[in-house]
Amino acid sequence: MECSDQITLPLLFAVGTAVIGSLQFGYNTGVINAPQTIIEAFYNETWDSRFSENISQSTLTTLWSTSVAIFSVGGICGSFSVGLFVNRFGRRNSMLMANVLAFAAATFMGFSKMAASWEMLIAGRFVVGVYSGLSTGFVPMYIGEIAPTQLRGALGTMHQLGVVVGILIAQVSDSLWKPMDTWHTLNLLGNAPLWPLLLGFTAVPAVLQCVLLPFCPESPRFLLINQQQESQARSVLEKLRGTEDVQADLRDMQEESRQMMSEKQVTIPQLFTTPAYRQPIFIAIMLQLSQQLSGINAVFYYSTGIFMRAGVPNPVYATIGTGVVNTAFTIVSLFIVERVGRRSLHLVGLMGMAVSAVFITVAMALLQLCGPYVFIIFTVLLLGFFVFTYFKVPETKGRTFEEIASSFRQSASGEAFGKYAPEELNSDI
Repeated sequence: MECSDQITLPLLFAVGTAVIGSLQFGYNTGVINAPQTIIEAFYNETWDSRFSENISQSTLTTLWSTSVAIFSVGGICGSFSVGLFVNRFGRRNSMLMANVLAFAAATFMGFSKMAASWEMLIAGRFVVGVYSGLSTGFVPMYIGEIAPTQLRGALGTMHQLGVVVGILIAQVSDSLWKPMDTWHTLNLLGNAPLWPLLLGFTAVPAVLQCVLLPFCPESPRFLLINQQQESQARSVLEKLRGTEDVQADLRDMQEESRQMMSEKQVTIPQLFTTPAYRQPIFIAIMLQLSQQLSGINAVFYYSTGIFMRAGVPNPVYATIGTGVVNTAFTIVSLFIVERVGRRSLHLVGLMGMAVSAVFITVAMALLQLCGPYVFIIFTVLLLGFFVFTYFKVPETKGRTFEEIASSFRQSASGEAFGKYAPEELNSDI
């Protein structure tokens, strides 16, 4: 069966609905960037009304830094909680339940100015961070389990596409909502007092996802493996694939289920001490670190300030430009990931980021800015991750979950990687 024959409207609808959670993550990552000056003014006004004095610069910096960083703290808490939901409530229902957090966060942030409370804003950022951490677990898992093996890489890229589109929407929204005398840009909604609507906007995608998710199917893998409901899993697969010939998918999941039942439950320490689990968990951690420590988050959180110090006349436009490039190349990867391979694209991205980090460091040093060499740290990390990926990360395109797991088990026992020898896995670059 050709890949094009496996793209059905129910599949696209389910993927698109799930990716709304990814868009939320991206939006809340980028939305806090441009309104920095306005929000700092709000902190100062609130402090003055409470204590009848202006806020000190150190306190203001601390409050602002907390407002930015607490989102990541919430994300960590959310990511550790993914397993508590998905195996008990299912993938789809977990995404639906998580929207309660999005509504709570929108309420905290949207009414923080009215309540004259920076505590509400920071609390809202933490809560939406928890939501985002959960979504980064729920969405890729759901998409990976409903997608055909041949399309898993391409459809899996939709999660990242949702993230970068969310960042781009936040950047464009920031530029349109800034006061006229700040960025000389179009001012659609008046002036600074309306900034809470930017942060509270996260409720809108949450409403949309709550309306659409009940029409999406549950993950067939969850139904078969976790719930032992083969007839419902078959029905969902037939709907998603647009054909009654789903025996191969069921057979793969049943084999995976048998393997899981034959293995005993493991604790977190055993993941790092048992040879069969140590390599895949180590690779997973390193791949996540390679993304989070690449320096891209620093760019998106502080891009407007970086461009301002670089002398760019309209820094918000430059920030939007980074979002457009990010989105464009995510779309490109969507079409080439199954042809080129995940590992190869990751290697290209790591080297590209390393070179970019060098350019940023040189540019900032030439401008004699304070602390320009921070991106050298990212450069060293990126080169290290490149070497690790080249030698340790296998290619997974066109392979089922069971084939990937089996190859790691065989590798841990000192056997060959079945039909995928390590040299073959690492030569697809």
